[in-house]
Amino acid sequence: MADLTPDSGDRQPWYAGITGYQWLVLIIASLGWVFDVFEGQVFVASMRDAMPSLLGVPADHPNVSQWNDWAFGSFLLGGALGGVLFGVVADRIGRSKTMVLTILFYSLFTCVTALAQTAWQIVLLRFFVAMGVGGEWAVASAMVAEVMPTRSRPVMSSIFHGSSVFGTLMAAAVGATVIGNEALGENAWRWGFAIGAAPALLTVWVRWKLREPEEWIRARDRARTDKEARTGRLTDLLRPPHLRNTLVGVTLASIGLVTFWGVHIYGKNALLRQAQNRALQEENVPLAAPTDPDAKNTYKERRSEALAKHRSSIKQAEMLSMTLNTLGGGLGLILFGPIAMRWGRRMTFIFYHAVAFLMVLILFRWLMVPETPTWQLAVALPVFGFFTLGMHAGYAVYFPELYPTRLRSTGSGFCFNMGRLATAAAFVGFGMVAITDERKAVLLAPLYLAGVAVVLLARETSGQDLPE
Repeated sequence: MADLTPDSGDRQPWYAGITGYQWLVLIIASLGWVFDVFEGQVFVASMRDAMPSLLGVPADHPNVSQWNDWAFGSFLLGGALGGVLFGVVADRIGRSKTMVLTILFYSLFTCVTALAQTAWQIVLLRFFVAMGVGGEWAVASAMVAEVMPTRSRPVMSSIFHGSSVFGTLMAAAVGATVIGNEALGENAWRWGFAIGAAPALLTVWVRWKLREPEEWIRARDRARTDKEARTGRLTDLLRPPHLRNTLVGVTLASIGLVTFWGVHIYGKNALLRQAQNRALQEENVPLAAPTDPDAKNTYKERRSEALAKHRSSIKQAEMLSMTLNTLGGGLGLILFGPIAMRWGRRMTFIFYHAVAFLMVLILFRWLMVPETPTWQLAVALPVFGFFTLGMHAGYAVYFPELYPTRLRSTGSGFCFNMGRLATAAAFVGFGMVAITDERKAVLLAPLYLAGVAVVLLARETSGQDLPE
């Protein structure tokens, strides 16, 4: 990565003087976030396998999409509760202790999902998985920000959040090699969730190596003698001088999370649709359903049989799409910090939101059609991922800069995870209507333009020390 001039005015490169312990904090926090994202994305990788298996219907049956939307809504509600709850806990009892709790939470309940016998059990378990997922980000993002020097903080926070791509790539790999493995039978998706127990081992390293940040220790000591300096007090976020920052943060996160779950993840459909079309053509099944009502039922049966016959190749195409989308997103995440050092936080957010809006229209309105060459989709997907996912690193960079130490984890967790409530509401609504993934993405695209408007109201924090 280039030696960018820090926005603080310090002429040293961002990595100069970083201690071994600071690198260790980044590595451990990032690993927690990698597994955090894996636990969320393994459901995305298996959603066309797990729900059909439990419901006893084909993958394209409307009930599958409906139950998957409810599972997404449950996940987002759990993340909102967990993010706020564990954010408060981290400000009160410490970062490292809370990180252990969150990792154990999401590891246990992901593993238990492998034993689910009904669709509603998956929906319920996604809620508990998300509690740990939402809490881990709040704790880790605050800790990374607190141990890094001002000149390094934007890049290190972007690297932290950018590490999430490895979680998605792990989920894609599990989807292609485990969930899509025909040798494991129809219940192969259960093995994908069983792998979710592995992150629990990380907690041993967390407790062994991490110590509480000095800033948090000073804030804890002040709180013992000054009631106005109490740590983790939620009500402080909703009154001056923090109210404006909280409103901006919650709105930005809401836009980012609604569009992540309703737009970004469906980039995986690009090559999936092409693989489905090829399968239908090889089996001499028309791409479009007939208009005659009697012929429709026969067509649905033939279509389901054709897709089932090519299940493995279709799954691999879906995971390749997911991988290309994620690789572009990972680059967008890592580069958010360096760009923000040059342009400032606000202008960088505006850039990402505006181009994301254009890329959604290009991919879902113009490119995702049967006649589009595969190479065009392969080129467009990383660019689409860069902007639709990359802005999320801004939350790890920006939110901790808005709050003093005594509220940093609480405020960051509240902003990021309250955005899940808006997303949950959106998916509950989508679960009640019949709508394609692609149509859903196009309908949500204008939210990126709303994000541009919100950023214009935000406070610039470039080059400033973290507030005490």
